[in-house]
Amino acid sequence: MKRILLFAILVNAVTLNAQDIYIHCGKLIDTKNGKVFTNKTIVVSGKTIKNVNDGFTNSTNSNDKIIDLKTKTVMPGWIDMHVHLEGETSPTAYLEEFSLNDADVAYNAEMYGKTTLMSGFTTVRDLGGSGVNVALRNAINSGKVIGPRIFTAEKSLASTGGHADPTNGYRKDLMGNPGPKEGVVNSLEDARQAVRQRYKNGADWIKITATGGVLSVAKSAGNPQFTQEEIEEIVSTAKDYGMKVAAHAHGDEGMQRAVKAGVKTIEHGTEMSDATMDLMIKYNAYLVPTITAGKEVESNAKKPGYYPGIVVPKALAIGPKIQGTFGKAYKKGVPIAFGTDAGVFQHGLNAREFIYMTEAGMPIMKALQCATITNAMLLDMDKQIGSVEAGFLADIIATNDDPTQTVSAVMDVVFVMKEGVVYKSN
Repeated sequence: MKRILLFAILVNAVTLNAQDIYIHCGKLIDTKNGKVFTNKTIVVSGKTIKNVNDGFTNSTNSNDKIIDLKTKTVMPGWIDMHVHLEGETSPTAYLEEFSLNDADVAYNAEMYGKTTLMSGFTTVRDLGGSGVNVALRNAINSGKVIGPRIFTAEKSLASTGGHADPTNGYRKDLMGNPGPKEGVVNSLEDARQAVRQRYKNGADWIKITATGGVLSVAKSAGNPQFTQEEIEEIVSTAKDYGMKVAAHAHGDEGMQRAVKAGVKTIEHGTEMSDATMDLMIKYNAYLVPTITAGKEVESNAKKPGYYPGIVVPKALAIGPKIQGTFGKAYKKGVPIAFGTDAGVFQHGLNAREFIYMTEAGMPIMKALQCATITNAMLLDMDKQIGSVEAGFLADIIATNDDPTQTVSAVMDVVFVMKEGVVYKSN
């Protein structure tokens, strides 16, 4: 009895001394309703938001903490639906595939993840790597390292010789014959097995490379690389295992096959036709534009020796088109999600995508909503992240200036909180 009483006293003491955090916000962006409010207080208790109060309210509990962001603009943490945390562009990136061990990749990924979090992105979807991205997700979730919340596709699925075939460009004695275990699909049976292997390996999403790609050591950037039936089998199997499918696609035919098969997001969408835009609206498929990556590959392709020779003409042809396609798709009513392809450019510069989206005609509030409430919905997290409201996880960031007035303010994130823990504060 005495032990029970003592335990009850200790529990009550912990409860009474629990620290809430009161964040005084000069401005607060309400992404759900597309409005900017002034003089608000966010009350954070543990990992979640307890209340959002009018005015600058304080607590009577001396253990509670006040964070003064009265001169800042506060909003929910951003969500990037297309990153590659295992690597980063450089003139030596292709050689690193042979010179880096998994441990090297893991240390780099941890660094890139932390950089991403500090730039205001509290959640990301990692669309393809070696599998280190699964271990990084788990390490972040267990508190071993610092980084954003990760949803990962593990290894992207390709066809033999297609974009994401892991042996593209190898000499013949090293090519071998990768199959479903390595993410290479050449039949309906392979399609099922490859999806199931990704599930076994710990993936949250499935990614396919529906067309050729820019940075792969292969000739085409736009040809379709899966049959209609193969994509349908991938989508069906993924659904059985509770996963959605994303499709890398530059060429139009590959996009149409993917959308008709039930793929949820189209990555890049460079040469999307009006007919494909109509299909995306009909099937409620989302375009993830990755404009920043397009601009980066175009720029790098002009630097002698930066990319292998076979990559250069593709980068120069595809890179300049992505922003224009996005602008046309947005104006036509295609659903848009926010994603950057970070890793193709330097991690931590993801927010440049907001600037490029507004240049193409999307209002900044819409772009912020794409990176919060829209992406939260696609991740089935719309009751937990993407908005600053009671009951949601306390993923909160702040900028010096108001991005809805000065778009470039997105590049100046001065405060980052994820699940109630402050990781950055000036």
